[in-house]
This record gives sequence, structure tokens and C-alpha cells, in this order.
Amino acid sequence: MSLKRIHIKTRMSGIVINGNNVHLSGMTAAQREGRSVGEQTADILKRIDELLADAGTDKKHLVQVNIWLSDITTFDEMNAVWDRWIVPGTAPARATVESRLALPDIKVEIQVLAVLPDLD
Repeated sequence: MSLKRIHIKTRMSGIVINGNNVHLSGMTAAQREGRSVGEQTADILKRIDELLADAGTDKKHLVQVNIWLSDITTFDEMNAVWDRWIVPGTAPARATVESRLALPDIKVEIQVLAVLPDLD
């Protein structure tokens, strides 16, 4: 089985393709003080769309998503953005938990696993 890495940095790769599986590193929004959970979620989902395209897939091929919120009371705000973004009928398996994140201004982190579309 081959591995392909895209957007390689010293500490991590933004994308790792393992066979048919496309793994994205955890994504956070650009750091600007005072941004809401909804704004951060929208930015992250836009970036996920871009990275999935770089890997040759899209959000219709999501398999699993992990979401971390710095405050679980913002769950509904995050979901309002998520629900507008996800393609109906293609919702992945998903977990959302509260966690202290790397920096105080980070309110949301999202990590996804997708698959490459069948090319036959």
C-alpha cells in the first residue's frame, strides 16, 4: 500500500492518502481575536473543501469527522454552519466533544477522513 503526503511541513502533513483513504490533519481557523464559533467553523469547512479537492475528493466522500469545541455550549452554533455545508444524504460518522484547544482564540478544530471517489 502506498502513502502520499500533500502540504508537508516539519511537524505534520496537511493531507495523507493511504490507499483509498484521505486523512486531513486537524483544521483550525485563522487566528483573529473575537471570531465566533460560526465564523471559525465556516472558515474551517472552506479549507476542508480546498484540501479535499487537492487530494482528489470532496465532502460527499467523507467517512468520519471529529470536532473539538472549546465550549460545548456552542454546539448548536457550530451545527448551524455544519448543516448548511454538508451534502444531504452524505453525512459521515461524527463525534463532537469539548476540549481545551491549543490557543485561547481557537474555538473549533475539525479533522476528517474521506475516501477517493471510484474512478471506474
